[in-house]
Amino acid sequence: MNLNDRLAEREDQGNRVKMALVGAGQMGATMVVSAESIVGFRAALVADVMIDRVTAAFAKAGVPAEQVVVTDDAKTAEQALRAGNRVATSDWHLAVTLPSVEVVVDATGVPEIGARVAYHAINNHKHIVMLTVETDIVVGRVLKKLADNAGVVYTVSAGDEPGAITELGNYARAMGFTIVAAGKGKNTPYNPDATPDMPEIIETAKKWGANPRLLVEFIEASKTAVEMIAQGNALGLAPDVRGMHGPQCSVQDLGKVFSLKSQGGILDREGVTDFCHGQFGNDTVAPGVFVVVKAADPAIHAGLTGLSHGKGPNGVLYRPYHLTNLETPVSAARAVLLHETTMATTTRPVGEVVTVAKKDLKPGDRLDKMGEYTNRGLGERADVAAKERLLPIGLAPDAIVTQPIKKNDLITLDQVQLDYSKLIVHLRAMQDALYQ
Repeated sequence: MNLNDRLAEREDQGNRVKMALVGAGQMGATMVVSAESIVGFRAALVADVMIDRVTAAFAKAGVPAEQVVVTDDAKTAEQALRAGNRVATSDWHLAVTLPSVEVVVDATGVPEIGARVAYHAINNHKHIVMLTVETDIVVGRVLKKLADNAGVVYTVSAGDEPGAITELGNYARAMGFTIVAAGKGKNTPYNPDATPDMPEIIETAKKWGANPRLLVEFIEASKTAVEMIAQGNALGLAPDVRGMHGPQCSVQDLGKVFSLKSQGGILDREGVTDFCHGQFGNDTVAPGVFVVVKAADPAIHAGLTGLSHGKGPNGVLYRPYHLTNLETPVSAARAVLLHETTMATTTRPVGEVVTVAKKDLKPGDRLDKMGEYTNRGLGERADVAAKERLLPIGLAPDAIVTQPIKKNDLITLDQVQLDYSKLIVHLRAMQDALYQ
């Protein structure tokens, strides 16, 4: 039976897959709506500190108000779920502890909260879908290890670029192809000095209906670094150079640009994670994802380049879209019904998102989040980051600067005092200990 068959079976049994969602922001709220259209599946519980967001999401999804129980009490919430109602709560602990919940989705976008949600979900034997990729790049390997030991699934979500690229990469390898490069198209302008209080950022964010800080994450390229390192770790693809290449590129040129320098391309080696800039009308890469591949047999390689997008020398598998949070329920259903992982790091991570100072910093300064004022992220090889003791971006928030740091300098672990009250810091220590 495939996934649709199993979902239909659960629908016929009157036993829909019960998903708990933590985070009812723009991404989470849309997920609640999309989940209502999936046979045999439902968003049973939604948690957010702003309870009005949760009730609004259920209302937009068409759930009658009398079927939504607003409570932070575990007993009341469990009774509501067993009665077939929905739960709106401000306490995310209910999502990871209630017996009726089968799978938890973290959509908070905050590395520390994502780590806590995942860790406690695993300890309570719940499958966990991580939409917060910022958590995965820092402690995804140890969370996957803990989930395996607990007999549950830890997975990054389908739909977001990392999951979409990983699915495409696994498909390519299943056909026997070698991955030369894998990545996405970036469709926002690049400005490493962007901050959320800039008038042009505020204006664009208002027009797009986006949070200015989240918009800055994309413009300063921190988000791109996070996404590409995440899929790179899952597929075993490290950056070719610090920061990745990020060339201007159209779909037709992917196979040429992402080839070795000896072939007229930009790469020093094959098997890398990267991205490209550029708008080229109907030939733009964004919002798509790509995997540049080659075949050992010349006949197969010739057939590949003849059938795919591009001019060679490498073949290109290209998906012109990613559906972000709309695909997340698919990962949740696959975890519950098929015990399948969409994307996870199963070996030693090969990439790291390291931290760069966005301004001069002095002792006593507190680092903030990506997309704010003090730091941004940059993709680097994990072995280089470890050797140079570079600060992983997910450990930066609330770390205290202990030495002067110049703007655009990489921040090291020796220049800050980490916030050891955070679970993500301890999980990272556990992950590092796996490879000592």
